[in-house]
Amino acid sequence: MLVMGTNVQIGEYPQVIQGGMGIGVSNWRLAKSVSQSGQLGVVSGTALDSVAARRLQLGDNDGSIRRALSHFPFPEMANRVLEKHFVEGGKPDEKPFGIEPLPSLKMRQSQLDLLIVSNFAEVYLAKEGHNNSVGINFMEKIQLPLLPSLFGALIAGVDYVLIGAGIPLSIPGILDDMSSWQAVSLKLDVDGNSNGDSFMFEFDPSEFVEAEKPVLRRPKFLAVVSSEIVAKSLIRRANGVVNGFVVETPDAGGHNAPPRKKPISETNEPIGFGPKDIPNMERIRGLGKPFWIAGSQASPSSLQSALSCGAKGIQVGSAFAFCEESGIDTKLKHEVVEKGLKNVLKVKTDFQASPTGYPFKLADVSETISDPEKYQDRKRVCDLGYLRQAYTTGDGKVGFRCPGEPKHSFLSKGGREADTVGKVCLCNGLLSTIGLGQSRGAKAELPIVTAGVNFDFLNYVVIGPDPEYSAKQVIDYLTRNKAVV
Repeated sequence: MLVMGTNVQIGEYPQVIQGGMGIGVSNWRLAKSVSQSGQLGVVSGTALDSVAARRLQLGDNDGSIRRALSHFPFPEMANRVLEKHFVEGGKPDEKPFGIEPLPSLKMRQSQLDLLIVSNFAEVYLAKEGHNNSVGINFMEKIQLPLLPSLFGALIAGVDYVLIGAGIPLSIPGILDDMSSWQAVSLKLDVDGNSNGDSFMFEFDPSEFVEAEKPVLRRPKFLAVVSSEIVAKSLIRRANGVVNGFVVETPDAGGHNAPPRKKPISETNEPIGFGPKDIPNMERIRGLGKPFWIAGSQASPSSLQSALSCGAKGIQVGSAFAFCEESGIDTKLKHEVVEKGLKNVLKVKTDFQASPTGYPFKLADVSETISDPEKYQDRKRVCDLGYLRQAYTTGDGKVGFRCPGEPKHSFLSKGGREADTVGKVCLCNGLLSTIGLGQSRGAKAELPIVTAGVNFDFLNYVVIGPDPEYSAKQVIDYLTRNKAVV
């Protein structure tokens, strides 16, 4: 049998986990740099199929994807993906990116191929050339691509799987079974399912074998949680072993857990988080599992404080998001760094923007979705569909809708008009953030910049007038012996 990823050391836990920021912000270059520095580099698994397809359509200029696929154990699948998506020399600038059909319960072979191959390639490249651990991060909320994506990552020998934005009770057992080449299934969260029917996404890894089955290792599973209540529930109810937790506070960038108690303003809108939204670290420690603290933790003193309270360390996102190795467009990174150094960068928690219904952090950066006048000019379109919600149709089947899609379409599927207010297309926006935005004729999709609320770290990692800094500089700063007060 083929043995994939056997040169990995995963016995010791890292002190720093680099956040798995999507879409494509935590790319393989960032994760590789962090892992080579002795901490846990994490690639984002969100929308990797679209990321890989668009990189290939731009010509795969550095040859990295094709190099990774030359090591993929199923060459016929790799060749199908390359034949469909690779454009020698890259597509013309004015030509839109080709896209796959929207995800569904019965995906086409081409969709499954791309999901498996893209996740393999990203993890393979992050692990290439060193023996340290690499993780991959997913959103539990994005269910349809999850099983084939996990399979691709396992083939590449991923060491950690991190999942947040939900309560991933079934993932530990899925990892157990998939690593043994057993068929697995994921129960979908379906709106309006008053009958309690089970709608399942089925996946059998054996169906994709072309010759030999690679040996798959079961990676460690870390759940991203916002409270001891969720952590305890996972330990008690999950269908397999939860190896640890990333405990996220409301200061973290990207999606946040909804407030446990929503304070209401006179306009009936949530106005922020309260004391109940701060995780109780003493109770988390009492659960007896390894844990890391996330959200405004990018300082040596935060790392020392986390270790003192029993954590294994910290997870850090924003400090890595704007370093030179991350996938964010350079112009956007420089603006964030320059504003952060001047202490004028505004980051707000938007309780309406995300189609998921979760709070989402938006940074005030020019020429992005943060400019409401520019975003209002955008014609609503939902052609990627990662954040669509499953719902039951009148005939008892499953349909999919997104409050960010055209309003008439959403309403025709039984959606409420109130749910469309303030919603933005995160899928297209986040791809634009990493330079892979779709062309819409004379206009292009606007990017989105999300971040945590604390940028004090910039004063220690940015040297001189140049806004560039490396992932290694971040790690050196975080892990230096003398803590900054």
